[in-house]
Amino acid sequence: MIERLRMDSSVLRPIALLRSALLPDGRSVDVAIDGATVSTVAPAGTLAAPAEETIDLGGRLLLTAPAEPHAHLDKALSADAIRPPLGDLGAAIASWTAHATTMTVEDIADRARTAALTLLAAGTTAVRSHVDVLSGRHSAADRPATTGQALRGARALVQVRDELAGLMDIELVALAGPLAPDEHVEAVLDLGVDLVGGAPHLAEDPLADVDRLLAIARRRGIGVDLHADESLDGPVTLDHYARASRSLRRDRQYSAGHCVRLGTLGPERLAEVVADVAAADLGVITLPITNLYLQGWQHPVATPRGLTAIHALLDAGVRVAAGADNVRDPFNPVGRSDAFETASLLVSAGHVTPDQAYAMVSDTARSVMGLPAAGPVPGRRADLLAVAATSVTDAVANAPADRIVLSRGRLVARTEVRRIVAAPAAAAVPA
Repeated sequence: MIERLRMDSSVLRPIALLRSALLPDGRSVDVAIDGATVSTVAPAGTLAAPAEETIDLGGRLLLTAPAEPHAHLDKALSADAIRPPLGDLGAAIASWTAHATTMTVEDIADRARTAALTLLAAGTTAVRSHVDVLSGRHSAADRPATTGQALRGARALVQVRDELAGLMDIELVALAGPLAPDEHVEAVLDLGVDLVGGAPHLAEDPLADVDRLLAIARRRGIGVDLHADESLDGPVTLDHYARASRSLRRDRQYSAGHCVRLGTLGPERLAEVVADVAAADLGVITLPITNLYLQGWQHPVATPRGLTAIHALLDAGVRVAAGADNVRDPFNPVGRSDAFETASLLVSAGHVTPDQAYAMVSDTARSVMGLPAAGPVPGRRADLLAVAATSVTDAVANAPADRIVLSRGRLVARTEVRRIVAAPAAAAVPA
């Protein structure tokens, strides 16, 4: 049973003023909004706007709204139907591939819509979702599915993207497995999917598959976001991808998710790969919850974290974003679709500060996705999240449910919490 969010058309309205906001630097301010853009930030109590266009934040912490740079809306919330065994990446792929043959466009769209709205309610106003090219091949000898069958996921997600266009930004990536025929990939892109993606490290010839996918992107003039090197000891394709991407259009975004193999490379080889990534300005997206779950099953002692080399990348000036990846599907049985959960895992497993972690799920995520900068700063897009917290660390630690979400200057979601705790019984007074 998929949990339903309460939707109310009266919630959506333009906001001209956020009164009494707490900024991460400790200032108490009023924030004026002109259309989709923050226009003025001034001391609290100094700005005014019509009452129907004003929200009094009452000292809530005001942040840049999160952006989700790597989701799988077509897979989300499928675990109850699939009931997959716990296991590593190979087991997850097998479970998902078997189930995918049974899915309809309506089923995929229903789960994807619910997952997207859950992200929005938690504060995420922009999502990049991969969508499988459903070619249905386990080996080169298998006959591929028909083009219509291969398009089911893309049709569903394009439908959901269009339905929710007035509430949030959704960008789609064609996730082409190594055995997906080029004509299926092209057909998915013809539906309006935005970027080319794939998982070349799973191919028999990983570098050739990188080149195949980049050739499609070159023909179409679009960006690329690959699943890269999602294993602890497999092939390294990231440096080849970085070098090859430099010949593509520079007004497009190029990024790589997972990049787990970087976390297990020796210092010299790591430095070589990171240098190529930095030179290409390739964005890297680390995905802590799924990689912590899927990686390391074969290492019951001193189990590796399974994350990419976050600090080596940051030290080289690489844009490192972070995402929630899979949510309640064969690749991750849990997940809350909440950027604060991702940020908390980055602090615990990635050893970054809470401020760095939140930047990775907001400002840097928007950069890697090619979105305009947002936040409570004049001239930036008014994609904003207000939470009942006293600091970024408090917000990351407690993930307060009380939230107010603005997308392009419009109120799009609000969660209000009423918490009551029993008072202690009065102490007995001695006679």
